[in-house]
Amino acid sequence: MAKNRLSEIISRDETELLSEWTRVQKEALAGRNLSEAQLTADSRALLASIREATLNSATPDVRSPEWAPARAVLSDLSRARAIAGFNPRETATFVFSLKQPLFARIYRELEHDPKGLADATWTATTVLDSLGLYTTEVYQTSREEIISRQQHELLELSTPVVELWTGILALPLIGTLDSSRTQIVMQNLLEAIVSKSATIAIMDITGVPTVDTLVAQHLLKTVAAARLMGAECIISGIRPQIAQTIIHLGVDLGNVITKATLADAFQVALKRVGLTVAKV
Repeated sequence: MAKNRLSEIISRDETELLSEWTRVQKEALAGRNLSEAQLTADSRALLASIREATLNSATPDVRSPEWAPARAVLSDLSRARAIAGFNPRETATFVFSLKQPLFARIYRELEHDPKGLADATWTATTVLDSLGLYTTEVYQTSREEIISRQQHELLELSTPVVELWTGILALPLIGTLDSSRTQIVMQNLLEAIVSKSATIAIMDITGVPTVDTLVAQHLLKTVAAARLMGAECIISGIRPQIAQTIIHLGVDLGNVITKATLADAFQVALKRVGLTVAKV
């Protein structure tokens, strides 16, 4: 009965509900540049799906099949707002702001029927709270996906492979070198070695703040992988403090050529391919 009454109220007062609901949303999100047409379309779609679900569903559980249209509306809206930079409160406001105009109509309709008023209010509260929580869950998942993608893109951007000369590549490293980033560094370098037919690769660690045993191992793995592809590696950017750290840690760089600056490493690379730099 409460579900049917809620559906009747939405059906009868849908136009007024929609108008008041969108007004409340715009007031709550006054600082946001919202598309009024999109806001109205989303609100109308959710209101219609709530009306149908409360009429046809045997339970107010929004996870049931009857609530699939409502979940679809909220999923699209949550993802769009996550991409647009809305915070969780602003996103959940879309659902929770419906309480004010809807509860006012429930009270006006059932003020002389205490039990009916309590049942309808409880049903509406259960439904809107569940939909609001679902909205927050989808928003959080979307934000995590966006952050993960951005982190991967930043890693890609922070490991560029530059062709200094025909057959000579440079890989400037900036920031901490961990296992996940080493994998990206190795992949980018090996792909560049193949595509450029390079024979020498210079890894410049001037921008790496600290070099410990783990970082050194990552560098050696990259060097070994490049050698398997037929390219020789030179490590540049060995500052005095880094040299001391490597010695204190007892790290053996083997027969890897190391230089203090990228310019020194480039000169060595040119000699290896039979070229030299001279003043004109």
